[in-house]
Amino acid sequence: MKQETEAKIKYGAWGLILGAGSAMIIGFNWGGWTTSKTSLATTEAAVLSTRAAICVAQFARAPKYQERLKELKATNAWERSAVIEKGGWDRMPGEEKAEPTVGRACADGLDSLLEKS
Repeated sequence: MKQETEAKIKYGAWGLILGAGSAMIIGFNWGGWTTSKTSLATTEAAVLSTRAAICVAQFARAPKYQERLKELKATNAWERSAVIEKGGWDRMPGEEKAEPTVGRACADGLDSLLEKS
């Protein structure tokens, strides 16, 4: 192989490696690229947030809302998710059993309503 061809291959390979590395750094830091783990965590957080909002709406639309809100306010913060689970507001429409994290997220969502009352 000619010396000129070897130099072209060598510099071409280094350019390819550095270009790919630069593209990855720019893409992940500023381009909005994410890994599947980050995407999954973001999706799960969005689903939990939506379920918590549905739980709060179910709590607010059930009968005797003001009485239950006072009862929830009298309950310790760490026991509120159990009260919500007992009432069944953490179950989504069509589900027999609620996700374990929905009750806690719902209790956190109801905190703003508790402060207003």
